[in-house]
Amino acid sequence: MKNKIYGTGRRKTSVARVTLTEGSGKFVFNGKEFEQYFPSPSMKMTVNKPFKVVSLENKFDINVNVSGSGLSSQADAVSLGISRALIKLNPELRPKLKKAGLLTRDSRKVERKKYGLKKARRAEQFTKR
Repeated sequence: MKNKIYGTGRRKTSVARVTLTEGSGKFVFNGKEFEQYFPSPSMKMTVNKPFKVVSLENKFDINVNVSGSGLSSQADAVSLGISRALIKLNPELRPKLKKAGLLTRDSRKVERKKYGLKKARRAEQFTKR
């Protein structure tokens, strides 16, 4: 199998376009290595979680184009993209990934600022005198 499998993941304003190809487990994020792009161990765990759940570690090479938001939400977006690509590869993996909560798109976004307020909900401090 030398064909590519694609998956898209989103969280907040980050979008991750994931490409899976059969290989040795090499990760490339926007042209950078895994350790360079995601230095935190918790983010590495988040990205690797779909493979651990279905026990397919080091079976695929992954090329990810990710943009927007911060590193933490980018890691969540990559995880969702990998999960969706794995389901395209083998639909029988869906129950395991679903049970682990890896197929749910976290739809929370930043609330917009309202007029008359300092932030979305933070009002000016009241002074009595």
